[in-house]
Amino acid sequence: MTGESSEIQYSNLEVVLLKKTFVLPWSQFLFAEGGNEEIRLAFSTHDVVVTGSRLEKLLEDLSTHKLNRLEEPGRSDRFGFPIGQQISSILVQKVD
Repeated sequence: MTGESSEIQYSNLEVVLLKKTFVLPWSQFLFAEGGNEEIRLAFSTHDVVVTGSRLEKLLEDLSTHKLNRLEEPGRSDRFGFPIGQQISSILVQKVD
């Protein structure tokens, strides 16, 4: 689901999709916005949209660069009865 959150500030964010991986440097991070069900991360070259549930803690970790990895769940991981934060999808789009 998400990477380890600690007191360490990471230099980049690895976004792992089912068929592709992006490594986005925090130095190009512009802002994040959203709430419990959807968060948008804006980098100078890409936009990342994360959907799911209970994502409010993710915003806090993003604001302090304490997150180093976001991983899109496989199809079977999207079903069930999750407890706590769950990412259901991640979309990465190149900024024109």
